Amino acid sequence: MSELPKLPKVYAAMSMPLEGMNRLRKLCQVTVYEGNQDPTRQEFLDGARGMDALIVDPQVTVDKELLDPAGPQLKVIATYSVGLDHIDIDLCKERGVKVGHTPNVLTTATAEAGVALVLATARRIEECIRAVKGGVWGTAWDNAMWLAGKEIAGSVIGIVGLGRIGLAIAKRLAGFEVSKILYTGRNPRPESSDPIGAQFVTFDQLLEQSDFVIVACSVNDSNKGLFDEAAFKKMKRTAILVNISRGVVVDQDALYNALKSGEIGAAGLDVTTPEPLPTSSPLLTLPNCLVTPHIASCTVTTLNAMCELVVDNILAVLEGRFLKTPAF
Repeated sequence: MSELPKLPKVYAAMSMPLEGMNRLRKLCQVTVYEGNQDPTRQEFLDGARGMDALIVDPQVTVDKELLDPAGPQLKVIATYSVGLDHIDIDLCKERGVKVGHTPNVLTTATAEAGVALVLATARRIEECIRAVKGGVWGTAWDNAMWLAGKEIAGSVIGIVGLGRIGLAIAKRLAGFEVSKILYTGRNPRPESSDPIGAQFVTFDQLLEQSDFVIVACSVNDSNKGLFDEAAFKKMKRTAILVNISRGVVVDQDALYNALKSGEIGAAGLDVTTPEPLPTSSPLLTLPNCLVTPHIASCTVTTLNAMCELVVDNILAVLEGRFLKTPAF
């Protein structure tokens, strides 16, 4: 009797929507980390040994320390993200390991989450909820400005990074009758900015003029810690910072000091360093800092679409086809 062909082995750092995972299980031997949070570094290193494919998220750093124990049979890594800052792309190229990511499908969900953070932070929604739950509602009317927030209408919106997501946010906020939209980045993007009347400015000009500063850039070595003490000093005292990029773009100690001292008005963060953000973080003690647990892309539609792309990319390489959405 001839031996049955061995199924390729896949290790996943997280659970994924059932439909996509079931499709993968029909053709591969899939092991999924079952913990309540991301696996520890050692747990993922151990799980990756001998695998033909790995499914990772931005919390898993793909470097020599991971690729060495994974072994030479590793063919493909599929990341459940658009960003690739957690993956050593050059090393993967050198070792012939293909890398797939999930662009485009999460633009809408992430843009909507960015707008939600702008609205929630501007109108102090978390403070309002706490007031109601704490029985404060109706007891502070002697303060005429109690829980008074900011209006988006008539404001200046500043977007750091007018890529797919930054542009989608700009288009949505334009409907709020804003005064103007500014953006900054490596180069002007007239093909994207002209139709919505967005103006390209320097980073400093954006900080100085914007009422809302929205971070939507991809991460690279040049912009890690971009929002530091000096940057916050250039912003308006009433300005609101919203970050849906990566936590490393913002110096969180400097942000805490700027929020605590009133150097800027408020912040809404969907990304932090580290993640999960420890409950002891001083940022969580501030009434003017709203933090959500990296859920910008977390909608039923988007999570399913991301899963389908991850599975498509893995199966494509294992079956000798081209990646559907290659990282390089």
